[in-house]
Amino acid sequence: MAADPDFKCPCSRGKFYQECCAPYHRGKAAESAEKLMRSRYSAYALNNVDYIVRTTHPRHPAVSQNLNVWKEAILNSCLKTDFERLEILSVSEQKDKAIVVFIAHLKQGEEDATFTERSYFAKVEGVWLYVNGDVAPGENRHLK
Repeated sequence: MAADPDFKCPCSRGKFYQECCAPYHRGKAAESAEKLMRSRYSAYALNNVDYIVRTTHPRHPAVSQNLNVWKEAILNSCLKTDFERLEILSVSEQKDKAIVVFIAHLKQGEEDATFTERSYFAKVEGVWLYVNGDVAPGENRHLK
C-alpha cells in the first residue's frame, strides 16, 4: 500500500499519502504537534515502526527498553489492527509544548479497539516529539 502514491492518507485529512504524511515519513520534520500526531497515526497504519521510534521523545518509558523488543511490539500491534480513521478533537500548542486530543477509530479482528488519547508533545532542538499520553477506551470526548 505505501508504494502506491494514489491512496488516501490514513491520517484522515482527505489528501493522498504522497502529499500528506509521506514527506514526514521520509525525514521532513513536522511543523506542528498536530502534523506529528497525524503522521504517527499514519505510520502505525502503514507499519512504519522506525518513524514511530524516531519521533518518540527520549523521556518516553519505551525508549529505555530493548530497541528490538520495542520495535517488535509496535509491529505486532500494527499488524493486528485496522486503522479506520483519526479524529482530532483539540490542539493546544505553545512554543515548545503541545497537547493533541484525538480519537483513533480502530478494529482488531471483529473487536472495536477505538480509544481516545490526550497526547503530550515537546519540541527538542526545533523538532516535535511525542512524549506520552493519557488513554481512555472508546470515544471519550470529555478528554478535550
